[in-house]
Amino acid sequence: MFDCTCPPGTDPLSRRVAVDAARACTQHGGRAALRRAITQDFAGRIAVVSSFGAESALLLALVAEIAPATPVLFVDTGQHFAETLAYRDELAGFLGLTDVRNIGPTAAERAAHDPQDQLWQFDPDACCRFRKVTPLDRALEPFEAWVTGRKRHQALSRVSLPVVERVDGKVKINPLADWTAEQIEAEISRRGLPRHALTSMGYPSIGCATCTRSVASGEDPRSGRWAGTGKVECGIHRLPEAID
Repeated sequence: MFDCTCPPGTDPLSRRVAVDAARACTQHGGRAALRRAITQDFAGRIAVVSSFGAESALLLALVAEIAPATPVLFVDTGQHFAETLAYRDELAGFLGLTDVRNIGPTAAERAAHDPQDQLWQFDPDACCRFRKVTPLDRALEPFEAWVTGRKRHQALSRVSLPVVERVDGKVKINPLADWTAEQIEAEISRRGLPRHALTSMGYPSIGCATCTRSVASGEDPRSGRWAGTGKVECGIHRLPEAID
């Protein structure tokens, strides 16, 4: 049994479900954890967060097979590549996803924090915070759990990524955590999934156009994100709580 003595504000039921899901995924893997979360543990109370980036197609294909009406949250920062916005529409249509929600900063927030769209140049953390973190936190409020497409192979900061974690009182599922880049590529090819146009131009990880460059062969796939700044994450993925 799990320890029910939780910190103030912690939901014991959510913690128990996280513990059960974590145990289940050690036996059956991330895809089983995803199906269980969408159809059982959090049915109607779970969302998928997707950047519609270089490897997003596989996770979204798995979700579409389970329940194509699952809410998919896309954070529209206002600074994406045009190719990303086009890919979002193409992939959603191809997979039959019926509830893709575009979220982002309000006009008032943009006017207050970055009226000239230059914040990324001198304070990328603050830019990510108001363009991505705050809008996503707001959009996730009604949900008890969410799904990400993060993998351990993407960066050194993700090498210990669990399949199931609990963050800020919500259960977080990373069903592709243990997939290698080669496995993902093979499955995307096998399924004939559409590709992001920038992947053929040396962009293995795609964020805002202002803060993403192409990557040379052999470089860390995420080295093109915020290059030269020392920044490695946007801030939406925070440290997990212990669930065992």
